[in-house]
Amino acid sequence: MKNTEYAIVDIETTGGNASGSRITEIAIIIHDGAAVIDRWETLVNPQKEIPLPIFALTGINNQMVSGAPIFDDIAEKVADMLTDRIFVAHNVNFDYSFVRHQLEEAGLKWTARKLCTVRAARKIKPGLGSYSLGNLCRSLEIPIKNQHRAGGDADATALLFSQLLTWDSQGEIIKMVKKTSQDQRLPPNLPPADFEQLPEKPGVYYFYNQVKKVIYVGKAINLKKRVASHFSGHSVTPQRQHFLRDIHAISFEVCATELMALLLECTEIKKLWPAYNRALKRFEAKYGLYEYEARSGYRYLVIGKVTKFQTCIQTFSNLHDGINLLRKLSEQFGIDNRFCKYCSIAEGVFLPNSNLIALPDVALHNSQIDNVIAFISKSRPTFAIVDKGRSADERSYIWVEEGHFYGMGYVSSDIGFSDVSEIKDYVTRYRSNQYMMQLIYTYAGKYPGKVVTFKNAR
Repeated sequence: MKNTEYAIVDIETTGGNASGSRITEIAIIIHDGAAVIDRWETLVNPQKEIPLPIFALTGINNQMVSGAPIFDDIAEKVADMLTDRIFVAHNVNFDYSFVRHQLEEAGLKWTARKLCTVRAARKIKPGLGSYSLGNLCRSLEIPIKNQHRAGGDADATALLFSQLLTWDSQGEIIKMVKKTSQDQRLPPNLPPADFEQLPEKPGVYYFYNQVKKVIYVGKAINLKKRVASHFSGHSVTPQRQHFLRDIHAISFEVCATELMALLLECTEIKKLWPAYNRALKRFEAKYGLYEYEARSGYRYLVIGKVTKFQTCIQTFSNLHDGINLLRKLSEQFGIDNRFCKYCSIAEGVFLPNSNLIALPDVALHNSQIDNVIAFISKSRPTFAIVDKGRSADERSYIWVEEGHFYGMGYVSSDIGFSDVSEIKDYVTRYRSNQYMMQLIYTYAGKYPGKVVTFKNAR
């Protein structure tokens, strides 16, 4: 291998993601750790239109690149300059992803160790107001000319890199270029300390954007490994690249078990509605069984869409399940079908035609509705799941009341309960949903020894 040489790279592109955009200009400066020993730059024909906002930023237009080589024509030159050298760039993962992607499209397999001058500057010169290339160079009195062009930015990055080598009394750059360095795989705006503090325990983690808003919530059996998995691989999809750039901070909450992490993740997604969460947002009940009293005094059972402002007796993931249950209940309890409605209650309550069969006695009919509701309530179990705690001196509790997730929490091992219902006073309340109960029932079926039942909780 060449003696610790660095390829300092800057590119201009038609857009922000490697899979859908193309390189329009590239500059590569070779640095041997003491001085620049080689330099090369060229415009590149991206074989697609350059958007006006990109032209406004870089000054590169379609006419300028029309006679430039396409990337395939310079791929071998690029690969030769990069091979066996440490790839250096300001916000390295952006430049690296484009170069690697376009080399692959040209039929060349290439990987390299990386060094990000944003991260290096944060370590060697902490506390500055901004680490963008322009602001950083102004703060450190490093000249920058022809900004937002590959050659000008590469020259500024090379000067910055030389200064960082001079200022690096703690050997931070040597540590960072180690192939095993996790730091090089972290998102560009994430402080390494946020990642380093993650424990190897079950729990829930939160990603925050620049304004401290939660943009993603996830659960993990091992928090550190799971979070690291978000930053591994070489995917260049726009969604992934935007996601990584948006991560500015991480926090976490340790949970005793994977089940508790799953439940907390579900309720946090529902509460925070993070922009990058997709899967768990789909597990919402769409239909519910409602009870409604008309002006006539008769009570109705209605299958309708779930809304934020109405409380339903039971929820269903699809309309068929709701209709099927209401039909069975109507038959089992002798409910007149004229008082069962199989559509949205927003459409109005069905008013029976007085010319049809005589209506049942109001009091008798309404008592039958009470019997239906009581039957549904009694058919839902009340129980606790008692499991290990986050440490040896505590236990974890999940409380389910009448078929709904009531809450969960942790109690010191030296606290005893004379009645299992006392657990309710020690757990944190959470809103239940069908998906969470599915998780709990599955766990209870798998570990029946951890389930403590209680029949008369109210």
